[in-house]
Amino acid sequence: MARVCQVTGKRPMTGHQVSFSNKKSKRRFYPNLQTRRFYLQEEDRWITLRLSAKALRTINKKGLYQVVKELRAAGQHI
Repeated sequence: MARVCQVTGKRPMTGHQVSFSNKKSKRRFYPNLQTRRFYLQEEDRWITLRLSAKALRTINKKGLYQVVKELRAAGQHI
C-alpha cells in the first residue's frame, strides 16, 4: 500500500541523513499516516481512510461529510 494521505496527498520526501562527520547519505521522510474508521452519518455507513495527522485536523475543522464530498469530486472512490 502506498504511503500517501488520501485527503492531503502527502507523500514521502527525500533528503540526507547527516552524520556527525557531515557525511551525507540518502533517506526518506515519511508522513505521519494513520488508519481511521469514521461513521458517515449521511450515508449510514462506516468508511476507512488512511490519513496524515494534518488531515485529521482538516476533518475536525470542515467536517467529515464535506471532506468526503471534496474527495469524490476529485475522483477518488470512497
